[in-house]
Amino acid sequence: MPDRISKEERSRNMSKIRGRDTSIEVEVRKYLFSQGFRFRKNDNRYPGKPDIVLPKYRTVVFVNGCFWHRHANCKLAYMPKSNIEFWNLKFEKNIANDKIKKEKLKSMGFRVIDVWECEIKKEKEKTFENLKKELLRGNEEETGQ
Repeated sequence: MPDRISKEERSRNMSKIRGRDTSIEVEVRKYLFSQGFRFRKNDNRYPGKPDIVLPKYRTVVFVNGCFWHRHANCKLAYMPKSNIEFWNLKFEKNIANDKIKKEKLKSMGFRVIDVWECEIKKEKEKTFENLKKELLRGNEEETGQ
């Protein structure tokens, strides 16, 4: 199926998609900061430049867009109707890269937490509370409390 818009218009649209400091990332960071968590953002010293690195908790958080990172069984992870071959390859690479960077981080002793765009949109408070509990639970396990 041919694309409905010109290549120039498609290029302009795609160039506006940000890879970091997205609205959902900012929401997660504001919440964590308000709860007393201190972190680094997009730290390039770690594989995949995680969205949020919490050194004290030996944890990284990836705030994933469902479309780009192919959240299973999510309506936001739809397949575009045009240029299907391109999108299949793009999504396969994204999934493979996500897996590699998470394995590297785990081998470095980090816990990896994924927060999904749809979870934040549907149940923000519950998602944030679950994230907080997971961070505190992991810290208790490490300190033996």
